[in-house]
Formats: sequence, structure tokens, C-alpha cells
Amino acid sequence: MTRSTRKAPAAACLATQPAETFRRSRRDRALETAQDYVEAIADLSAALGEARVVDLARRLGVTHVTVNRTLARLKKIGFVNTMPYRAIFLTDAGHKLAAECKQRHEIVVSFLRSLGISERIAELDAEGIEHHVSPDTLAAFKTALRKIRPPNKLKSRKKRCSDYVNRR
Repeated sequence: MTRSTRKAPAAACLATQPAETFRRSRRDRALETAQDYVEAIADLSAALGEARVVDLARRLGVTHVTVNRTLARLKKIGFVNTMPYRAIFLTDAGHKLAAECKQRHEIVVSFLRSLGISERIAELDAEGIEHHVSPDTLAAFKTALRKIRPPNKLKSRKKRCSDYVNRR
């Protein structure tokens, strides 16, 4: 066996590792974009009654061309339904992904706020963290939040109000 043939398997392994890393990185960025879009579509639909290309472009700070290209990809993978010159609608899968993203965002923001981070900075930081936090880390955030702020065992607001009125 020659010296060069002994090194070939190791070199091949080293050559494929970066490719796999870059493939995963691109896939993660694509998922992050999909999450940002479905979350923005859900928010715009809730606030304005509909989501339009121009609204998404303004909200995400991109051009309408970028929005249309991304929507075509999201439509292909089943997250949105679109028609030319009409509002953008989330599919059931899109609604599910948007709800998961919103919950993950709220957990990360709450955790950062519990550390004393300002609301503005927590929101900005959460926008990046929420896409990369593992399920295990997210679960740890939730556990820590429960320890910091245990469930409210006080009377309900309605009950407290009626108690106050009855005392008068």
C-alpha cells in the first residue's frame, strides 16, 4: 500500500466534513427564514386582518422581490397559500410553525428579562437566539422561569374584586 492511498480515506473524511457543515448551516438559515416569515404573516394577519407582500417587505426590511421569492419557496414546502395581488395565507402547517415560533420567542424573551435584560434588548437578542436554541435548552429556560416565577396561587382577579366590593 502506498503512502498516498493510506491518506486517502482520512482526506476524504476531512473533505466531506466541511460540506456537511455548510449544508446544515444553509438548511438552518432556510428554516430560520421560514420561521421569520410565518411568524410575521401570522402577526400581520392578526393585527391588520391580512398579510400582503408590501407589509412583509416593510416588516422584514427586504424588497418585495425577496418576499415573492421566499413566498414561492414557502408555498412549495406547504407553509403558505398565495395568489397574485391577493393576501398571503398560512396553511395549517404554517399556523403550527408560527405558533411554535411565537411560543419559543416568548420563552426566550421571558428568560432574558428574568436575568435583568431590558425589554428592548431582550426582544432583539431573542430574535436570533430563538432560531438556534435546542429543545433541551428551551426546556431548561422554562424550568428556570417556573422556579423564578412560580404559578400564581393568588385568588383570581374576579374573586379579589368581589371580595373588595363585599368588604365595603
